[in-house]
Amino acid sequence: MKNTRQTKRIFRGKRPVIWMMLTAAFGVALAGCGNAAESDTTAAAHTETENAAATETITLGLLPSIDAIPFIVAHEQGFDAEQGVNLDIQTFKSAKDRDVAFQAGKVEGLSADLVAISIYNEAGQDVKITSTTFGEFDLLTGNPDVKSVEDLKGKTVILSKNTSTQYTMAMMLKQAGLTEDDITVTEVPQIPTRLELLKNNKADAAVLPQPFVTMGKEAGLNILGSTHTAEINPFVLAFPQSVIDEKADAIRDMYTAYDQAVEYMKTHDQSEYIDLIIKEVGYPETLKDQIDVPDYVPANQADPAQVDSALDWAREKGLLNKDLHAADVISDVQFK
Repeated sequence: MKNTRQTKRIFRGKRPVIWMMLTAAFGVALAGCGNAAESDTTAAAHTETENAAATETITLGLLPSIDAIPFIVAHEQGFDAEQGVNLDIQTFKSAKDRDVAFQAGKVEGLSADLVAISIYNEAGQDVKITSTTFGEFDLLTGNPDVKSVEDLKGKTVILSKNTSTQYTMAMMLKQAGLTEDDITVTEVPQIPTRLELLKNNKADAAVLPQPFVTMGKEAGLNILGSTHTAEINPFVLAFPQSVIDEKADAIRDMYTAYDQAVEYMKTHDQSEYIDLIIKEVGYPETLKDQIDVPDYVPANQADPAQVDSALDWAREKGLLNKDLHAADVISDVQFK
């Protein structure tokens, strides 16, 4: 009995020591957990940093037109991020504003046209076409006597000179057996003004893009033809060769995201993305039910024959003096 009491006294005497040992052990265990959590946080932050570093940004200068939509959908739906590229999309109200930003180095790639490609390269800028895009120009009239392009002989047409709108008109006239000398051109760079003049019978026809085509149809104007029906496609996406050299992989990833966006629009109801089109292209909300979304196709390269045709026309107009051909301005970064 004495031994038992003595043992208890000894145990009680050592209790603070044992408690301190347990506390120390528990502290070590907590420290280990803390270090593990800290390691996990550090690893996650490191991975996030690596992913951010791996994501290349491409700045695109786009006009508010239908050929910009797949790029915008690609970004809005996160397809670009899935492919490891960030599309920094900047939209401009006019080609002039876009060109100013391009000259200042604020955008890398841009939605352009074949005539603009001629002008860039004539100015000494090594700008290459990386793909065609899905734009459209329409030729509209409010004159009841004008029922076809052939009927425009001796009539007045509104367009913007030395641009793809004039080139489009020239090609349509050529297909109709006419020349630019057969019409009188009224130059009006501002697209909304072209529509208003046409609606007020100040000219017989005008070349317009969307959404002004839909707005013109709503106002009772008739369509004589389009770049699609005439099989003319002057619309392209282009980059300086220096950017292509530096960001070739990112450009390819961009086109993968573009194709995903095209597939998304094919497999989803138009109501799921029509508000985005209204916002970006500028359709009036009142015409929401009349918007005809194009049947977009996967990205593809510009037709060399069409490129040469535009380069030849630019030479005829004195916009291009260099001996350039399609092979000189088409890049194989995406399409070999």
